[in-house]
Amino acid sequence: MSLDRVDKNWLFRGQFMARPHIEPLNPLLHLSSQKLTLGCPLLDHRLRGGLPVGSVTEIAGESASGKTQICLQILLSALLPPSRGGLSAASLFIHSEFPFPLRRLRALSSSSSLSDPLDHIFVAAAHSPHDLLSLLAAAESLVARPPTRLPIRLIVIDSIAALFRSDFDNTPSDLKKRSFLFFKIAAKLKEQARRFGLVVVVTNQVVDVVGSEDGPGRLRVGNYAYLCSSGRQVCPALGISWANCVNTRLFLSRKDMIVENNASSRTTRRMQVVFAPHLPEASCEFVIVRDGVFGVDL
Repeated sequence: MSLDRVDKNWLFRGQFMARPHIEPLNPLLHLSSQKLTLGCPLLDHRLRGGLPVGSVTEIAGESASGKTQICLQILLSALLPPSRGGLSAASLFIHSEFPFPLRRLRALSSSSSLSDPLDHIFVAAAHSPHDLLSLLAAAESLVARPPTRLPIRLIVIDSIAALFRSDFDNTPSDLKKRSFLFFKIAAKLKEQARRFGLVVVVTNQVVDVVGSEDGPGRLRVGNYAYLCSSGRQVCPALGISWANCVNTRLFLSRKDMIVENNASSRTTRRMQVVFAPHLPEASCEFVIVRDGVFGVDL
């Protein structure tokens, strides 16, 4: 089934039944060493091979920092054989904000050596946390019985913050409901990642931080006391409750620089490892060009 003909209603026809699941240790140890390439050796090097299988990776950043571009690139990377850093697998992309960027994906796929990559990418839309939970439940049958010759081993959600933007007020009861949904969504994603050997990637937006970085009550999460993008202090959206729901957090920043003796500007972007159980503090500048996202060795 090609990308053009996939919609969320097709996914909702799947059935889900919870069952206790006990796994032997050896396959789990094998999964923990598997990685999915980002499609760039330099970025992979900073992540010690790429995105880990069996866990949830968050990519946070402001608009136009490169989150969706990286997600589109790993959709194609997943199709590569393991010898090239891929998973020999299809993907499921769940979008919550904008129409799926099909034109950009086609441009990226045209510059790759893959044959008919769009036939192995499935797309669905989620408009609320409950939509997402329903899709994840229905996707179990899709992952267990893939409709193509390739297994599905990558799930991308772009973005998680958009699902919580308007349905909740800043009241104790609503914050409690929101946290409950965070944990429920994260538990489902982690369970599927471990059970099926998936790479799960979730994008997140950022919010401005008010006050100085060393002000009272400032909570440090990960390797950095504060994060900056476009000259502003920012932090990933959804707070500490959601931060505790992901295994790895990557932060993408951007900075517009005026070229000397010229009226034009140049945008620089950087990827930083905020926290990860398997990674030290690391960062890498990268560029977005027609053929994809590539690290810059300074």
